[in-house]
Amino acid sequence: MRLGSQLPLPQGRETVLHFFEMIQKSYPALSRFRKNENNDYSLEEERSSESHRWVSIEGARLSSGCVNPEEIEAAIKLHEYVLELAPYELGVSPIEVDHLDLLYGFDLNFRGNHDELIAETIYQNSPLGALMEIEGTKAIDFQPSITVSLSDDLRMQARVDIATRTSTFQIRSGEYPEDAISLYLIVRRYWGDRPKVKLSDMIRELHTKVDQLAREIVIPRIVRPVQEAIASRS
Repeated sequence: MRLGSQLPLPQGRETVLHFFEMIQKSYPALSRFRKNENNDYSLEEERSSESHRWVSIEGARLSSGCVNPEEIEAAIKLHEYVLELAPYELGVSPIEVDHLDLLYGFDLNFRGNHDELIAETIYQNSPLGALMEIEGTKAIDFQPSITVSLSDDLRMQARVDIATRTSTFQIRSGEYPEDAISLYLIVRRYWGDRPKVKLSDMIRELHTKVDQLAREIVIPRIVRPVQEAIASRS
């Protein structure tokens, strides 16, 4: 979950610590406090565990996430709680809200040319993929990003991003480490006016849309074909 503000979020010591203390009361395992060189703050669970959660304050963005949640509902409840606290603990006003995101991410490990695999899986037999028909060509940057509107006012949008991690050096050398191809499904709600519903309620509406798109389109028609292509090369 990512809440984008048009104003910087509070950076004061007492405000930041009290916000994270409130988070920790409901989620005691969130115990690792971090500050980076950009003055971004985060409270995290132990990253070494397969499933872990985090909450962060980054400039003008408030985020929370769950890696490999046992249940999607548990992740949504964390997002709801963060958004419920934001107006009281961080002074976030509906007036300043620019957008609210909910993201589903899928990491698929593959040892090989990520861009070539995406070119052959996603672009095969497409006009753009025709470049790969030229003799001697090698795929070096196939990272599609597609955004569509889900509402007449264009303020509810869905985006699919595919991020590959193969470098030109790896392609030249033919030596590929095992790394993840990441597929992201993001539904974003922009506001041109004051939000008419609580942000903690809006995250539920976004979840309904993200989950539907994931189950009906993204998983069967994008994630699984990439998974099958990886399996065929193993």
